[in-house]
Amino acid sequence: MEKMNCLVVDDEVMGRKLIEENVKQIPFLNLVGSCSNAFEAMEVLQKEKVDLIFLDIQMPGILGTSFLSSLAIKPLVIFVTAYANYAVESYNLDAVDYLMKPVSLDRFMLSANKAYHIFMGKTVIQKEPLEDFFFANVEYSLVRISIPTVSHVEGLKDYVKIFVEGERHPILTKQTMKSVEAKVVPHDFMRVHKSFIVNLKKIESIKQQRIKIGNFEIAVSDSHIGELMERLNASKLN
Repeated sequence: MEKMNCLVVDDEVMGRKLIEENVKQIPFLNLVGSCSNAFEAMEVLQKEKVDLIFLDIQMPGILGTSFLSSLAIKPLVIFVTAYANYAVESYNLDAVDYLMKPVSLDRFMLSANKAYHIFMGKTVIQKEPLEDFFFANVEYSLVRISIPTVSHVEGLKDYVKIFVEGERHPILTKQTMKSVEAKVVPHDFMRVHKSFIVNLKKIESIKQQRIKIGNFEIAVSDSHIGELMERLNASKLN
């Protein structure tokens, strides 16, 4: 098995040690260095071949994001941080993943596998085609809704609004957000807020944790921003 040389960069001793221990559990990862700041990391990069960096963001001297931007040749990077507000910037920097501390071993392994797929030039295995429609109860009638045409879904108290491209008004149906979520999530949809589900393929931009789709701005909750950026990063493998 070909191994990836990896570097850990984190100013917190305990956080750094935890990542090091996780790295040792992954058979295709080879730890070549562990640093407390970006300047130490630069020295390692000059001496060692590094394929993957586990990089903290809030560090003394220079932010991890700024450090990555300064590199002429960039290894694969997985950000490991306690702050959700850098998720959008990490996506713009083509990070493989964005992990929120504390990171479980299962979540760490998932991220490492994603990096390994990229490293080995592999692509995600395509699944069998899914049904691309569902029926919604609208004013005592069943209306067929084509899932790819749905831009987003908004939850109300006892109803949901389903926004469909080409329609002037949303479709109002008496369903739960959970039931609609189950139908659309396999088609690159995601719950980004307790009241909103969005079609990831329809996102035009993200700024200050607000998604823009057409004329709509949709808030992303703090608890979902990390997962959102992970999903968007994962889409690069498809």
